[in-house]
Amino acid sequence: MTHAMLKGANVPLDATAVRAVLRWTPGPGIPNVDASALVVGADGRVRSDEDFVFYNYVRHPSGFVRKLPMKRVPEGSTDTIVADLTSLDRTVDRVVIAASLDLEAFEGATFAHVRDLRILLYDATAASDEPLAMFDVQPETGEETAVICGEVYRRGEGWKFRAVGQGYPTGLVGLATQFGVSVDESDAPEPAAPASGPSSPASAPPAPVPAQEPVTQAVPPTAAPGQPYPQPPAQPAYGYPHAAPPPPQGQPAYGYPQPASNQPAYGYPQPAAAAAHAPDPNFRLPPMGPQFLRG
Repeated sequence: MTHAMLKGANVPLDATAVRAVLRWTPGPGIPNVDASALVVGADGRVRSDEDFVFYNYVRHPSGFVRKLPMKRVPEGSTDTIVADLTSLDRTVDRVVIAASLDLEAFEGATFAHVRDLRILLYDATAASDEPLAMFDVQPETGEETAVICGEVYRRGEGWKFRAVGQGYPTGLVGLATQFGVSVDESDAPEPAAPASGPSSPASAPPAPVPAQEPVTQAVPPTAAPGQPYPQPPAQPAYGYPHAAPPPPQGQPAYGYPQPASNQPAYGYPQPAAAAAHAPDPNFRLPPMGPQFLRG
């Protein structure tokens, strides 16, 4: 039976390996969606940069988390992450499944331009084509360029899947750095010169980019099972700075849809925090290569 999930809901998993499929409806002017995975520890951060699996690094060194090529299917376009849960190291607490946009090909695009985005979770070892769970991912602000669609996480000796739906306006680079992935700017291509316009004459030199101060990220607190992450004043959640809101009254625990509020969702940095600590705007990810497999 397929669990149709709301944001914040979770379901237990009996599968030893899962296949997380992002599916959307393509069309003119609609950007491609790239699936990626962050293999993180109990502190909510990657253990090394190799824990970041994306389109230019499609296989984790362990071989237990990998990205499959994009495909066109009758229902739309898909991009897929596969994870062998029982073989993952015990230091792995969760596998975060994220989506980002091809901003090189679709400049200025956001997830407001993507139609029918859905994450479907399958038992990778079963012959059945029926998903275990599905979650419709919808933008909240219309400015998201990266979204955490869901996560597979440990609970006791087993695993569960949670529908997250947390968006970021800083793209894949901003999302990855929030989880502790370091960006080697020496490998980044030189940024293109800004185009001339009415407010920027061709003869005027481009404005200098201000130097950014290094950000020190603290180790986040942990939470007991079934309890929300503690958010003390001036204490970053999962190591990411955010404004300290008042504690919610009567806030339901995990597994229930959460009302829209300024309260951080499940310890993930909120869009305002991500934007406040965005990486160097001159950094660009390597260009994508051909990824579609037809058939």
